[in-house]
Amino acid sequence: MTTAKEIAETSLRLTKERDRAAWLAIWASDPLLEDPVGGGQHEGIEAITQFYDSTISQVESFDYEIERAYVCGNEAAVVLRFNIVAAGMTLDMDAVNIYTASEDGKLKSLRSWWDGSRQGG
Repeated sequence: MTTAKEIAETSLRLTKERDRAAWLAIWASDPLLEDPVGGGQHEGIEAITQFYDSTISQVESFDYEIERAYVCGNEAAVVLRFNIVAAGMTLDMDAVNIYTASEDGKLKSLRSWWDGSRQGG
């Protein structure tokens, strides 16, 4: 069985590689994406595809460092540092992503809390 931590690592790697098809393929049939938490939910694969196309695909470069992860049951809380370049602006931010694995080893949900206070050009 694929663990939530493995799903998290795969999701991040595929985002960095800009592999849209593979990233969308890791999602469960009834997924939820909230990025950032409080900024609106994307429910269902169509909404997540639109999120990818309008947000992730616009990123010029995406790098990350996993600082630590806490796994409990089918969930993983992953503490990260992101370095993203989008629209010529560098976004250097801390985040906590909560990944939930479905019973069949797919990504059921991803909820992201992040701090953009260090953002700057």
